[in-house]
Amino acid sequence: MKEPGYFKTIYLSVRSLLKGMKMTGYYFTHLKEIQTEQYPDNRATLVMADRFRGEVIMPHNDLNEHSCTGCQACEIACPNGTIKIITKQEILADGKKKKAIDQFVYHLDLCTMCNLCIVACPTDAIKMGHEFEHSVFDKSQLKKILNVKGSKVKAGVE
Repeated sequence: MKEPGYFKTIYLSVRSLLKGMKMTGYYFTHLKEIQTEQYPDNRATLVMADRFRGEVIMPHNDLNEHSCTGCQACEIACPNGTIKIITKQEILADGKKKKAIDQFVYHLDLCTMCNLCIVACPTDAIKMGHEFEHSVFDKSQLKKILNVKGSKVKAGVE
């Protein structure tokens, strides 16, 4: 295959440069359309995009109920072992045993924010949150228990 000529390479480079300069000039003359966020000065008004992946969270309702059944689909889907679900056996009123979660352990320091666990969850019990400030001095603070103590599965979730 023939390589592009010397002058063609120069032409394409200058064209690319001018295209970038055109965009810069546009934003220079249209100051009301500035896209830059002045972080951390704008923490109070900062809104993250809906598609932003910050960390895995487990939403609970006002009655301290969640949708996690302990099926471990998210744990299996996780490519690097970020999630560990510790289950226990609960005895129901009719004497039957049912598996329930004891702890939903999430290791933020291992998470790659790939979203595979969210997709794998059949009950939509976990979501990607919008928190992004995770800097800590102690690595053990990046291990999180997502289910609130004393929480239980919502009625009707199987």
